[in-house]
Amino acid sequence: MILKKLQYLKKTDETGRPSTSTEDDNTVELDKEKSVDAEDHGKGKRSPKLCGTNYPVSIAFIVVNEFCERFSYYGMKAVLTLYFIHYLGWDKNLSTAVYHAFSSLCYFTPLLGAVIADSWLGKFKTIIYLSIVYVIGHVVKSVGAIPDVGDSTAHVVLSMLGLILIAFGTGGIKPCVAAFGGDQFDEENTDERRKFFSIFYMSINAGSVLSTVVTPILRGDVQCFGGDCYALAFGVPAILMVIALVVFIAGSGLYKKSPPEGNVLLRVCQCIGFAIKNRWRNSKTSPERRHWLDWAEEKYPKRLIEEIKMVLRVQILYIPLPMFWALFDQQGSRWTLQATRMNMDFGGGFVIKPDQMQMLNALLILVFIPIFDMGIYPLIELCRIKLTPLRKMTVGMILAALAFCAATVVEINVIKTVVEPSPAKESLVQVYNLMDSDVTVKFPGHSVFSEPLKSHEDPTGYTALPLADEFELHTVTVIHSGAEYQCALTFTERTAYSLFLHPAQPGGSVCKLVEDYITKSETGAAYLRFINTHTENINITVGTAEFYAAANYGISHNVSVARGEYKGVCKIDSSHYQIDLGLLDFGAFYTVILSNVGKRWSDFEKDGGYPSQQHSHRLANSTAPASMKSVLQAGWLMTVASGNVIVLTVAEGAGMEQWSEFLLFAGLLVGVSIIFSVMAYFYTYVDPDQLDKIFGDNKDNEKMKGFDSKKQEMLSLTDMPKQTKM
Repeated sequence: MILKKLQYLKKTDETGRPSTSTEDDNTVELDKEKSVDAEDHGKGKRSPKLCGTNYPVSIAFIVVNEFCERFSYYGMKAVLTLYFIHYLGWDKNLSTAVYHAFSSLCYFTPLLGAVIADSWLGKFKTIIYLSIVYVIGHVVKSVGAIPDVGDSTAHVVLSMLGLILIAFGTGGIKPCVAAFGGDQFDEENTDERRKFFSIFYMSINAGSVLSTVVTPILRGDVQCFGGDCYALAFGVPAILMVIALVVFIAGSGLYKKSPPEGNVLLRVCQCIGFAIKNRWRNSKTSPERRHWLDWAEEKYPKRLIEEIKMVLRVQILYIPLPMFWALFDQQGSRWTLQATRMNMDFGGGFVIKPDQMQMLNALLILVFIPIFDMGIYPLIELCRIKLTPLRKMTVGMILAALAFCAATVVEINVIKTVVEPSPAKESLVQVYNLMDSDVTVKFPGHSVFSEPLKSHEDPTGYTALPLADEFELHTVTVIHSGAEYQCALTFTERTAYSLFLHPAQPGGSVCKLVEDYITKSETGAAYLRFINTHTENINITVGTAEFYAAANYGISHNVSVARGEYKGVCKIDSSHYQIDLGLLDFGAFYTVILSNVGKRWSDFEKDGGYPSQQHSHRLANSTAPASMKSVLQAGWLMTVASGNVIVLTVAEGAGMEQWSEFLLFAGLLVGVSIIFSVMAYFYTYVDPDQLDKIFGDNKDNEKMKGFDSKKQEMLSLTDMPKQTKM
C-alpha cells in the first residue's frame, strides 16, 4: 500500500517529466486507492471454494457457529421459566414477567448490534466481541444455578446479570451473522447465496429442536445438589457457545471482512428528524409540500426520501403485530407452566417434559413450510384465490387466536381435575372406610354423608362441610355393625381433610382426621402417603423417598415422587417386604393401605393436550427497496420486543385466572386481526424497482456515499427464505 502511494506521488507523464495532471485526474487516482484499500479490508478477497463449487469454505464455519449459538440460546431459554419457579422460588406471574422481559431485551439489543457493526467495528469484530460477552453471560448464569455459591440473593443477582449479558450478546450478533455469511459470496453467485441462507436457517432450527430436547433431560433426569440439575442444564449451552466462538475465530483467515460503512437506520432517523424539525420551523413561511418527508429535501437526496416513504407505509402495517408475538412467545412461559399440570405420556410410547414442548415450534415449522409451499398454497391458487403476504399474515393471526382458544379449553379441563379450595367458613372432607363392612357417618346438623359407605371403596370425592366460624368442633357419629362411636373432630375453614374410619383401637377410637395437600405439583410429580394397618411400625423406601408409618393405622406424610413405576421396600423390624406400586402418574395423589392384601387408592389424576401454531412473512422483502431491508428488519424486531412487553404487563398487572387470561389474549388477537385485515385491504403493493426507473444511477445519490455502498449486504437480506426465529 505504501509503495502504491509513493508511485502516485512520483507520477510522471510519457516524456518522463513530472505530471501536470488536473485535479480531476488526481481524484481518479485517489478513487483507485480507495478501491485498493477496500480490498485490503477483505471486500475484494476471494475465499477458497468448497470442492470446486462456488461455495466459500468460510461459510462452513459460519453455519457451525450459528448452530452452536442457537443451541446455547434456546437450550438455556427452554428451562428458564421452571428455573425461576423451582430454583429461585418465584411465583408464576413474576417468572412469566421476567421471562418476557428477557425475551424483549433480546429483540431490542439487535439495534445496538447493528449500529456497532455498521458505524464502528464492522460485522466480524462485532460478532467476536459480543460473543465473548455472550459466553461470560452463560458462565455467570450457570454459576448462579449452583446452590453452594452464595445465598438466594446471590443466585438472583448472578442470574439477572447473566441474562442481561446473554441478551446483549445474542441480540448484538443477531443482525450480523446472516449478513456476514452473505458477504462471503461473490456478487454473481446469487443462487449459491440463496441456498446458503436455506442451510443457515436449517441450522437455526436444528439447534433449536436439539437443544429443547436435550437441556430439559439434563435438568430433570440428572440429579445434582439434591435436586434438578439446573447448573448442568445451563452449563452445556455455555459450552456450546464457547465452541461457537472458537469455531468462528478458527475461520478468521478465510473471511471477507468489510469495514464499517455507516448505519442505514441512523441515516433514516436523521432524515426523519430533519424533516420534522424543518417543517416545524418553516411551515408558516414556506409553501405547503405534498408529503411531510419532503421537508428534508434541502439536506437529503430525493431517492432516500422516497425510499423512507415506502418503508413507513410498510411499518404502519407492523403496528398490530406485537399482539401476535404476545401470544406466540408464551410457548416458553404460560404454555410451559400449563404443561406442568398435564399428562405428558403419549400413549405409553414416550413421555416428554413440560419444557420440551417448545421443541414442537421449530419442528412443526419445518414440517409445515414445505406442506404449505408445495401443497396447500398451489391448490388455493388453482382455485383462483390470490394469496398475498398480508392475507397469509391475517390467517396466521386467526390461527394463533384459535390456538389460545384451544389452550383455554385445555386449562378449563385441567382445572376440573384439581380440587377447588373451599371458601371461607367451609371445609372439604372425604371418608375412607377401612372397616370390614359398611358404615354410616353422621355430622350433627348436616346430612353430608346420607348413604352408607362401602368397605375399602374409593372415596367419591370431597364433600363441602359448612362451618359456623373459622374453626368448629364436630362430634361425628360412626355406626358400624349396630355399634355407635363418637368422634370429636375440629375442622378449619379453607382446608381439605381425609377422615379414616378403622376398627376400634384401645380406647375405643375409630376415627383419624388428616389434613390433605390438594395443590398439584408444578413439576408433574405424584404425591404418595401410606397407612399402616399392622401392629408394628413400618419404614418404607420408594425410589429415593423415605416414609414412616406408625403402628395401628398410623399415616405417613405426603411426599412428592417423580412420575414412574415403582416397587417399594417395607421394613418391619428386621424383615423386608416388597410392594408393587405400579405407575405413579403425573400430578396424582395416592394413598396406599399397608395390609396383608395391599390396596392403593388414587384420589384423582390429570390429563390434557397441547395446541400449536405457525407463522411466516414475506412482506418486507417484496415491498421495500433493497437498501431499506435492515430498517424493516429493525421494525420487525421491535414488534417482537413489544409483544413480550405486553405479556409481562398482563402477567404482573391483570391478576386474572389462567383460562381467562388465555381467552383475553385470544379475543385481543381476533380484534387486532380484524384491524390488520382492514389495513391490508387498503394497502397498495408497490414495486421497489420503480425507484431505479425514476432515479436510475443519476447523480442525485452523490450525497449518499456509504449509504448505497450497503447494497451488497442488503442483497443477502433480499434472498433470505422464511425464518423460523428472527
